[in-house]
Amino acid sequence: MAKATRKQALGRGLSALLKDPDNDIQSASDKNADKVVGNIVELDLDVIEVNPFQPRSHFNDEALKELATSIRELGVIQPITVRKLEFNKFQLVSGERRFRASKLIGLETIPAYIRIANDQESLEMALVENIQRQDLDPIEIALSYQRLIDEIQLTQEKLSDRVGKKRSTIANYLRLLKLDPIIQTGIRDGFASMGHGRALVNIDKKEDQIAIYEKIVGQSLSVRDTEKLVKAYQQGDTVTAKKISNSPDFIKGAKNELIDHLSSKVAVQATGNGKGKITIPFGSEEEFMRIKNILLGR
Repeated sequence: MAKATRKQALGRGLSALLKDPDNDIQSASDKNADKVVGNIVELDLDVIEVNPFQPRSHFNDEALKELATSIRELGVIQPITVRKLEFNKFQLVSGERRFRASKLIGLETIPAYIRIANDQESLEMALVENIQRQDLDPIEIALSYQRLIDEIQLTQEKLSDRVGKKRSTIANYLRLLKLDPIIQTGIRDGFASMGHGRALVNIDKKEDQIAIYEKIVGQSLSVRDTEKLVKAYQQGDTVTAKKISNSPDFIKGAKNELIDHLSSKVAVQATGNGKGKITIPFGSEEEFMRIKNILLGR
């Protein structure tokens, strides 16, 4: 506890240093830069602006509230990363969820690592760090890869080295951007997985993609069943397609009841003989505990 208090006090001392106009740090070679750059500093939230290069554009309100609750109880465990713009002005490089959640509960300061970088470096840092560290959805990752290719002029080979992923993995993400926007939104919102998207991308016509996507969502098709359905569609096998797409009638209404009761996404997979499984995804320990207490009637 004493160690944590000492670190927090040090962060506040460095924060005061940054507010001294006579010691404004603009580059890594400036006086006292070594005390600030790369160190944890307690920064006022109102001197930090959101990074326009942030790849995450969709924030789940419920997950954000859960993170805010965690921060209220435990504090910000992992500092955000910012770059210095000008005197007492900073821009987010990574950690926007922590930044938003801290503002949500009325915090005035947040622990931050400080870097000095130009816009090009900031874009690359934001994209690469978020790909590696943040819980981005598959479409956001794909968009981040595409931006690195387009704006940093990276080939897929160089991108593979930069983010530590196989080229085939990167190619699979990029292919998701060929899906109809409705399906991309569905993947971002958790109604379909990357596996579903990889199957659907093999269908050229967008209207046919959407037709099968609606079956995936409406009938809780597994990735394997989706792959079979796509294959049957490509081969003109309407008998197999109909067999795969049929689900027991008792599933339809019951699934919606579960979703309403748990206030959570629910996936139900069932065969014609009534056998199957129920899957309830969760995004954090807090959400897991909430769902568990509902199921146990607590």
